Amino acid sequence: MLNKNQIAQRIAKEVKNGQYINLGIGIPTLVANYIPDNLEVVLQSENGLLGIGPFPTEDQIDPDLINAGKQTITMVKGSSLFSSAESFAMIRGGHVHLTILGAMEVSENGDIANWKIPGKMVKGMGGAMDLVASAENIIVAMQHCSKDGQSKLLKKCSLPLTGLRCVKKVVTDLAVLEVLPEGGFKLLERAPEVSVEEIKSKTEGRLVVEGEIPEMQFD
Repeated sequence: MLNKNQIAQRIAKEVKNGQYINLGIGIPTLVANYIPDNLEVVLQSENGLLGIGPFPTEDQIDPDLINAGKQTITMVKGSSLFSSAESFAMIRGGHVHLTILGAMEVSENGDIANWKIPGKMVKGMGGAMDLVASAENIIVAMQHCSKDGQSKLLKKCSLPLTGLRCVKKVVTDLAVLEVLPEGGFKLLERAPEVSVEEIKSKTEGRLVVEGEIPEMQFD
């Protein structure tokens, strides 16, 4: 079973050279620490920053420099600061190649629910609805099951939806899964020491297993 940093490390392998990438709140922000040095990518924060670097060490912390999750961050050479209005123009204009988001639920059709639990106070939906409607590729980073052991990979989401049929891939603490165009989670990789049977038992949505499923590899 993977920890949060390992989920982020595995997702970093999905990043391609030249991409503009938006990192959502939570596990996705950790991806910035694992992008290979040989790749040139630009990380975008919806509050108005293009060119996010790794998380700062203590001597680098600048309380005025934060991401959308209110975490202090660093800027790489050539970074740019601008208003959130310009940021959302980039997002809605389709200029973000990859969005990495957390989620509370994902359905076998690629629907995502990640902004509201009924009865709980929330500040707002944030930029998630714009991101899932506009990005070329959506990867979700999440725990496979809730704290009470219920699957979060479902036939149909029960929580208010953020977007429809938009998720392309899911990386959990147990597995890497592709959301198939016709519906269903195709199992691509499993976490070290996690069996296919365990993943099956913890996935409510349709799970497609073809051949031997390799373990994830970490450098």
